[in-house]
Order: sequence, then C-alpha cells, then structure tokens
Amino acid sequence: MRKARINVEIFKNRRHRLGQLIPGCTLILPAWPESIRNADSHHAYRVESSLYYLTGFEEPECVLVFRPGRTPETVMFVRPKNIERETWDGFRFGLEGAKDVFGFDQTYDWHDFEKIAPELLRGSERVYYSMFRNKEFDEIFGRVMISINGWRPKQGLGLPAIEDSMPLIGEMRIRKSEEEIEAMRRACSISAEAHVELMKHTKAGITETSLQGLFIKEVMDRGAFGEAYGGIVASGNNATTLHYRFNDATLQAGQLLLVDCGAEYLYYSGDITRTYPVNGRFSAAQKRIYEKILKLQKELCAMVKPGLVFADLQKKTVYRMCEILIEERVLKGSPEEVQRSGTYMKYYPHGVSHLLGLDTHDVGALVSKGEPRMMEQGWVLTIEPGLYFPAGDTTVPDELRGIGIRIEDDVLVTHDGSEVMSRGVPKEIDEMEALIGKSV
Repeated sequence: MRKARINVEIFKNRRHRLGQLIPGCTLILPAWPESIRNADSHHAYRVESSLYYLTGFEEPECVLVFRPGRTPETVMFVRPKNIERETWDGFRFGLEGAKDVFGFDQTYDWHDFEKIAPELLRGSERVYYSMFRNKEFDEIFGRVMISINGWRPKQGLGLPAIEDSMPLIGEMRIRKSEEEIEAMRRACSISAEAHVELMKHTKAGITETSLQGLFIKEVMDRGAFGEAYGGIVASGNNATTLHYRFNDATLQAGQLLLVDCGAEYLYYSGDITRTYPVNGRFSAAQKRIYEKILKLQKELCAMVKPGLVFADLQKKTVYRMCEILIEERVLKGSPEEVQRSGTYMKYYPHGVSHLLGLDTHDVGALVSKGEPRMMEQGWVLTIEPGLYFPAGDTTVPDELRGIGIRIEDDVLVTHDGSEVMSRGVPKEIDEMEALIGKSV
C-alpha cells in the first residue's frame, strides 16, 4: 500500500489556517482531468497544485469539499477501489484508504459528487470555486448550483455567492513554510547539480536532445520526479526563441548554449538558466554581452529583501537593458527615450522575475489594491534578465546576431535579505569555462 509523501499533519494545519479565513463558507477544489496524449495513451498525471497543498492527495478523479467549522469538515470524493483497474493502472487508495491515510473526515465515491454535494453546501454563506480553469468540472459544479437553486428560495435565500478561490489560496502559498523551503532548496540543489553535469558533457556534435535526456536522468537519479517544466536546451540562434521546445539541433563550435531546466522535487520547482559556449570559450562579443547581463543579474539578486517593491526589479532591468542596447549600437537615443518608445522589447520582451513554488510560475498576487506589492519573508522568486538577437535581424551588428543569453537563479526572501538557492551551479565565466566539456 502506498502512503502520503510527507506528514499529513502539514496538510491538516494548512486547512486549519484556511478555515480561519473563510468561516461559514465552503471551498470546492477538484483534481485536474486526465488528458489524452495520443490514441488510448494518457499524459503522465500531475496533481493540481492547490489540491495537493491542502490534502497531499495525488490521484485523479477527486474533489475536496472543505467546510470549516462544520461536521464533517474535510470531505473528499475519490475513486473507489477497483481491482480490475488497479491491475491495469496501479494502486488506488479508495474511500477507506484515503480517509485512514490522509485523515479526511469523510470520503465518498467520486461518481456521487453531484448527488451529495448540494447537501454539503446547505447553509454556506459563500462558495469558493475557481471557474474557467477546469471546463469539465465547471459543468458539474453548475449542475450542483442549479440543484441548490431549487430549495434555497423556499427558505427565503438566494444562491450563495461564488468567489474565486485562487486569490485566497495564492495568498497562503506565496509565503513558504520551513517545510516548503527545505523542499525548494532540494529542488534547486538537484537542478544545479544536473546543470553542472550538462556543462561537463557539452561539446560540438552532441544534440540538444541528448543533453535534455541527460538532465532528466541526473535529476531523477537524485530523487526528483523529473522535469518541473518542459526544459529548454537551445544552441545558437535557437536561444533567441524564449520558449524554444524542439531541442533537436546539433551543437556547433562557436555557438552559445542556453539551458533553462529545473527539477521537480515533492512537486516543488527548481528553475535555473545558464548560457555558455559550446566549445568552452566565449568569443569577444559573447563575453561582452554576457558580462553585462551577469553584472545586472547579480545586482538584482542583491536587491531582494523584505520591503522591496517587486516591480522595482523590472524597472531597474528595463533601464539597464536600454543602456546596454545603446552601448552595443543596437538602438539609438537616451535610455529614457528608448524606454518610452518600447523598442527595447524586441530584444528584451519578458519580465525579469516570477514567483516560484508548487507551480513554476507560482500563484500569489503581486499587486494589492492597485499598487505594486512589497516582498515578504518566505517568498521565492526567480531573477532572469536576458537579451536576444535573432540571426535574421539585419539591424543588429553582425557580431551579435544569433546570440541569446539568459541567466536565471532562484532566490528566497529571508528575514533580512535573500538566499540564492540555485548557487550550486556556476555562472562566472572562468568557472563555467573550467567545466565545459570536461566529461567528454
């Protein structure tokens, strides 16, 4: 029999905290549906992050109904035991197993949700449910609300208000607990070690595919579930595509290689990017651009601390990118003029940071009451400036064409500053050049 991955008291404590925020209300949180890869083959299933955050339960076809202060309080609808299906697809906890292992107050068959849910919602002042994220379940939820509509008017009541649950849960998830921080440190250290192995195996003639496969092997050998997201292994001009996905080119001497890959450990993401020369030595132009981006990236990491306005990272980045583009004769004018015109976005089109956690682009509001929000202890975020000069852009100096450089680290906001959790993989030029190709 399988068991919960971590102590289930952690999930109970999270539900208790949530219950204090929504007394008299009900939260409904369904699992993602399974999705077809091709024919009768499914994609590997990955639990919905907030559902895992509150329950620890990982199976598909389940729904959490959380009713703080009422009995039963935590209700889970799950798949029943089915020996035939388990012979084909693997172990299921079933109703009794889910209740015993995860400490739910009551469990029901997933197929009975529409029949039982209306009664569970009786007396709720508000229902927290995120519409338009799960189309299949939206229809089920709609039918449940219609059935409620049949008896509430008789009591002189309208339908309970429906409110999006994601801002509520996002506010909990944005501040990482000590257990979460330890999991994220491990995700980052595993990711960093795998990046180092890729540097050692990089050489002209190897394929992007081979290096991505090596990354997956290295992180799984170290206890990760696999990739936290579809990795980017982009050589040469491919690195000027932000979310390059083909990963099938052959590396050539003289090119740069951009590797944006991270491990998923206990569902928490690492997210690291390094850029370095295939043949182990930067050209003069590559080195010049890299050093400018690295200097900025290190300055941004050093800025991170409680009280810093999150949006200030992007403000500093945009201004410095405008300066670099002018210095490199890519754009003309003053930094202020270039910034106002927006022409810099052709070469720096993305944000410099995002939250990180159970999702690689994690939940949590970065704006509060219309104002940019200040960082708080326990936040984890990325710092990832980059510049991209497509080979076909004839307005760019020849020596820059085909260069794409991004440097990304994962940073924890501590009580008095920050911790770079991905520091285990080098980003200084001499340190990377000393590693590249050394396992070849």
